[in-house]
Amino acid sequence: MKITRILNNNAVIVKDGIQEKIAVGAGIAFGKKRNDIVNAKKIEKLFVMKENEKLQQLLSRIPEEHFIISEKIISYAEEYLGTKLNEHIHIALTDHLSYAMERETEGIQLKNKLLHEIKILYKKEFEIGLWAINFIEKTFQIRMPEDEAGYIALHIHTMKLQGGDMRQTIIQTTIIRDIVETIMNFLHIQVKEDDISYHRLITHLRFALTRMNQDETHTMDDEMLEMINKKFPLSYQCALAVANDLSANYDMTLPEHELGYITLHIERLRKQWIE
Repeated sequence: MKITRILNNNAVIVKDGIQEKIAVGAGIAFGKKRNDIVNAKKIEKLFVMKENEKLQQLLSRIPEEHFIISEKIISYAEEYLGTKLNEHIHIALTDHLSYAMERETEGIQLKNKLLHEIKILYKKEFEIGLWAINFIEKTFQIRMPEDEAGYIALHIHTMKLQGGDMRQTIIQTTIIRDIVETIMNFLHIQVKEDDISYHRLITHLRFALTRMNQDETHTMDDEMLEMINKKFPLSYQCALAVANDLSANYDMTLPEHELGYITLHIERLRKQWIE
């Protein structure tokens, strides 16, 4: 493969037949110039991407070390999860981490308001995020907060999905956070991060929102729904408040049967609080 352009010391654009690719490896461009043959043994990753131009621009803009550490985090994530991530992760995560490290060195920290929900919804991805911030600290002596592990988890979760959409991931997680706040305000309670009932509620809400987006139903017997309404009136009223907020703030209609399931989860939270 012939080098057509050197991006930095660790990344070059090569011509492989009629296809243009980005070859990455430690010192791959050292002592090389255009039209030289790349040393195949030095190639650690070879990218054939729809977004080659964006990756080229990114590599020419950020410190080389930021790209290298991002690639190591991506490799760790793929091994940990046992799956390949969407190729856009190489741009999205690298860009995010580079800015995050710059902010941290300038003493600027972004609070992650979705952190509690991320820890529950994307447990494995958050564990990867924790590994990543520890790895960054060992490599660059930059200590990042748990909030950053949460942001990394969002990127990784999004890129697990076919046609991953970061915006949709954030919207869904934000809706879940808002629902939890509605419940706490309605019942005048506080939920604990390690509370199993809270975990179950969060998990149920995630699947409920996914079903709603896909126009799928989760049915409940009408008699059972009526019984839940009568037996747990306060929790049912709280579920109705959730439905009203979803309608007003997100133009979403919560199916009546879903109200029953959410009522049961709310009741468990309420009981745990008063006990």
